[in-house]
Amino acid sequence: MATPTTLPEPPRVAPARTVWHPPRPTRRFAAVWLRNLLVWRKLAIPSLVGNIAEPLIWLVAFGYGMGALVGSVNLRLPGGEVQAVPYLVFLASGSICMSAMNAATFEALYSAFSRMHVQKTWDGILNAPVTLDDIVLAEMLWAAFKALFTASAILAVMLALGISHAPKLALAWAVLGLTGTVFASLALIFNALAKGYDFFTYYFTLFLTPMMFLSGVFFPREQMPGWLQTISDALPLTHAVALVRPMFLDRWPEQPLLHLAVLLAYGGVAFWMALALTRRRFFG
Repeated sequence: MATPTTLPEPPRVAPARTVWHPPRPTRRFAAVWLRNLLVWRKLAIPSLVGNIAEPLIWLVAFGYGMGALVGSVNLRLPGGEVQAVPYLVFLASGSICMSAMNAATFEALYSAFSRMHVQKTWDGILNAPVTLDDIVLAEMLWAAFKALFTASAILAVMLALGISHAPKLALAWAVLGLTGTVFASLALIFNALAKGYDFFTYYFTLFLTPMMFLSGVFFPREQMPGWLQTISDALPLTHAVALVRPMFLDRWPEQPLLHLAVLLAYGGVAFWMALALTRRRFFG
């Protein structure tokens, strides 16, 4: 008696109009996040060294080396006051935002792409009662956690070096977590569009690298021409630096609600776009 032939399961297809519906994650995203944590725990020490070595090299080379030449930077504070700030403090308050950005970006690009496309981990997870929305949310929060972990380690080193002991650094720590969330969401957009690792070069070369130099990390934005300052005003890293830098001086940032609103808008819109594009990649 001939055995019945098992036909392959048809590919999952979702109409194009449905990929843009609002996010609908469930509490099962926590299991995906925990899975990433358990895997990463075996490589925590090498990961920590890799994530903090480069920013600390930047800090030492430019903060102490160039700082000896520059001396101090005139920084405009809320209320119009101008304060001479040591270049080391100026650089540290900007570079820690850049480090949170980079840590979240690398995790949400290279690591997430490996799990999604190369290792097919996401396909295996989807065989469980877990939705794609759960996976994308977990990946975003995991990348944000990696960013906060990296920023916390760098902040601990800065405290040990006596760069700043301002009590408001506790709030700056929360802003760094939000910064990681924003850039994790932005990176997941490109993760959904990528065909291979080489695609990420466009994101780094055309977006991240110019933003590092235009957002006031290395020098005051007031040194730039007006049209460049206008472009800089629209960049998310600019608003993260604007929130964190005054807190290193134990000051409150100017227009904090505006900066927070911009970061939240970037994060919310970017996550929605990343989720929709990932749905289209899997189901379209």
